[in-house]
Amino acid sequence: MFQRLSLRGRLFLLLILPLVFVAAAASLARYQLATRLSQELYDNTLLAVALTISRDVVISEGDVLTERLLDELTTALGDPVYYRVSGPGGSFVTGYSDPPDKPAGALVDGGAPLFFDSESLGQPVRAVMLREFISEPQFGGWVTVEVWQTVRQREALSRSLVSQSAMVVGSIILTAAVILWFGIQIGLKPLLDLRHAIGERTPDDLRPIRRWVPPELRPLVETANSLFDRLSQAFALRDGFISDAAHQMRNPVAAIQVQAEAAISAPTEAELRARVKDLAATARATSRLTSQLLSLERVRGRSLKTLIQKVDLVDLIRNKVLPFAETQLRRDVDVSFVVTGEARPVDCDPVLVEEMTVNLLDNADKYALRPQGRLQVSIDFEPHSVRIRFADDGPGIPPELRQRVFDRFFRIDEDHSRGCGLGLAIVNDVARAHDGTARCFSDETGMVFEVAFER
Repeated sequence: MFQRLSLRGRLFLLLILPLVFVAAAASLARYQLATRLSQELYDNTLLAVALTISRDVVISEGDVLTERLLDELTTALGDPVYYRVSGPGGSFVTGYSDPPDKPAGALVDGGAPLFFDSESLGQPVRAVMLREFISEPQFGGWVTVEVWQTVRQREALSRSLVSQSAMVVGSIILTAAVILWFGIQIGLKPLLDLRHAIGERTPDDLRPIRRWVPPELRPLVETANSLFDRLSQAFALRDGFISDAAHQMRNPVAAIQVQAEAAISAPTEAELRARVKDLAATARATSRLTSQLLSLERVRGRSLKTLIQKVDLVDLIRNKVLPFAETQLRRDVDVSFVVTGEARPVDCDPVLVEEMTVNLLDNADKYALRPQGRLQVSIDFEPHSVRIRFADDGPGIPPELRQRVFDRFFRIDEDHSRGCGLGLAIVNDVARAHDGTARCFSDETGMVFEVAFER
C-alpha cells in the first residue's frame, strides 16, 4: 500500500505518523499524570476530612456529624463522604457500621494515614484510615477514623484533564498536518517544475538540463543528463549505421540486380555460367560487407555496455590463431604464436576481443601474406599493460596512410573484392572500447599492427 503512494503522500505520512505516535504517547502519559494528580489532590482532601471528622467527633463527645457539615463536604468533594469512628479496642463510636474492607495484612501506625482502594455497597471507593491518640476523658486512648468516598468525581476530573489535553494535542496535530501539507507542496515545487520542463521537450531533444535545481535534486539531474548523453550516442550510432549501410549497400545491390538481369538474357549457356559466376562473387562480397557492417555496429553497441570480465587472453587468441595457421600452412605461410612476460587474466570483453582478432587475421590474409611469407602473433604482458601484435612481412603501408587505415571504408587500393574497409575500423573501435589504442608501424621486415590494453 505504502509503495503505491505518491511522493507527496509518502512524505506526509512519514512526517505526520511520528507526530501522531508522539501525541498518543503524550496523551497516555498525560492521562497517567492526571490520574495521579487527581488522586493526590483527593487523597489530601480525604485526609483533611478525616482529621476534621476526628476533631468534630471529639468536640461533640461522640455525636454524629451535623447534616450541614456532611452537605458541605459532599459539595466540596463532589462525591458522598462516609465515615466511621472507633474508640480504643475497636469499639464503635459513630458513623456508618459497614466500612470498606482494608487490604489484608495492612497495619495502621499511629499518626500515619493508610490510603487504599476498595468497594462499598457495590461501588468502587477510595478510603483512608487514621489512628490518633486523644487525651480526653471519654475517648482517652487510640481512636481510629475511617473515611471513604466514591471515585466518580476524581475519575471525571482525570477524564476532563485528559480531554482538554487531547483537544490541545489534536489541534496541534491538525495544525501541523495543514502546515506539513502546504510545506510539502512548496518543497516539491522545484521537482514538479523540473518534470514540467522535461515533459515539454520534443522526443528528439536530448540536450542536458541546465536549469537550477536544489542540491538534493542535482544527483537526479546529473543522472538524467548522463542518460541523455548515452541516448544521444546511441542514436548517433544508429543513424551512422543506417547511413553507412544505405551508402555501402546501394552499389552492391544494384550490381546484383544488373547481373541477375544480365544472366536472364544470356544468349548461350557458357555466357550464362560466366554471368552467374560474377553474380555469385558479387553476392559473396555483399554478404561480407553486411557481416562487417553488423560487426562494426555490435562493437559500438557493446562499447556502451562495457561487458568486462576476467579473460584468459592467451587461450582466447590462440584458439583463433590455430585454425588460421592450419589454413595458411597450405599456402606455405608460416604463422607463429608467442607469449612474453608473465601471463595473467585480463579484464576485457571476450566477444569484442575475438572480433578484433578475426579482423586482424583477415586483414593479414587479404593484404599482407604471400606464399613463403610469415605472420607472428605475439602477446606481451607488461606490468601495467598488455600488447597484442600481428607482425607480417608483406608489402607494407605508406607512412602517410598508416593512420587512415583505421577509418571506416578506407581502402589503399580500389579492389573492392578484397574487402570493404571496415576490418581495421572494427579493430580500432574494440581498442577504444577497452580504453586502449590501435596503431600500425613498420619494422625491419614488414608491418606491425599493435593493440595495447592499459590494465
